[in-house]
Amino acid sequence: MALVGSGRKVVGLAPERQHGFYGRDIVSVRQFTRDDLTYIFGVSDEMRSLVRRVGATDLLKGHILANLFYEPSTRTFASFAAAMQRLGGSVIPIHGVQYSSVSKGESLPDTIRTLACYADVIVLRHPDVGASEIAARYSAKPIISAGDGVGEHPTQGLLDLYTIYSELGTIDSLRVAMVGDLKHGRTVHSLARLLRMYQTELTFVSPEILRLPSELKCELEEAGRTVIETDSVESIIGTADIIYVTRVQRERFEDMREYEAVKDCYEITTELMARAKHRMALMHPLPRVGEIHYDVDDDPRAAYFRQMENGMYIRMALLAAVLGKA
Repeated sequence: MALVGSGRKVVGLAPERQHGFYGRDIVSVRQFTRDDLTYIFGVSDEMRSLVRRVGATDLLKGHILANLFYEPSTRTFASFAAAMQRLGGSVIPIHGVQYSSVSKGESLPDTIRTLACYADVIVLRHPDVGASEIAARYSAKPIISAGDGVGEHPTQGLLDLYTIYSELGTIDSLRVAMVGDLKHGRTVHSLARLLRMYQTELTFVSPEILRLPSELKCELEEAGRTVIETDSVESIIGTADIIYVTRVQRERFEDMREYEAVKDCYEITTELMARAKHRMALMHPLPRVGEIHYDVDDDPRAAYFRQMENGMYIRMALLAAVLGKA
């Protein structure tokens, strides 16, 4: 079985390892099929049940994860570490590469080759689009992307899709609205690409300068999805089954005047939520910077902290699957 983004091959697998994830690089949501998603969601359900019943297991005892983050992160970094530790494995934490040999000018391929000598799987966050694919090319161990620039964030896409399913019991036939910074939002890009495999109606709400990239819009339309663009969150609040809000990403702007002009363009308030459907889910990849008011947190439809918790279960499932223990 050839692996995505890698010259490695896996042969002679034990029966429990023949699910297609063993040894696999996870670098893009494009590599998944609906069967893959059904499988990994089933394993995530088992992980959630395990954590709630007993807290942890020794399934990955003796295995080591290298958590290599070139960009700041709270949720993704911590959830991968928690996922590995709850499975009985260990973590090499590199959070802030200014304290590593990267500060001396070490290249990404050499850093990856180094960590592959010590770890069984490497999680990488990097500011450059395509960095995870480059890392996979040079690594003797599986690479899992934790986000690369404005490109993709595949494990966030998986946990977002899993949250939609967990909240509403289905993915097909839903109306999904994505709100905010759709140009720079790699979480939006990954989730949208996953949703193109389902019978969903997609509405993208943003100011003109933060519209969804045209190539991604074309991908969705070619897959037969209905794509609607608007700048009005009021126009979708009463019909959406899922409202996925993102912050305007200050760090992606070169001109701070443009950022200041759009940073507060959308705010989800309790008054606005009063107009939403009784059964729907409000999601956000976090962190938030004012785009969802704190008093909305008490609304039972506010799913973003459940969404965050789901990230650990998805990452537990992926680590177990990639290491052949699911």
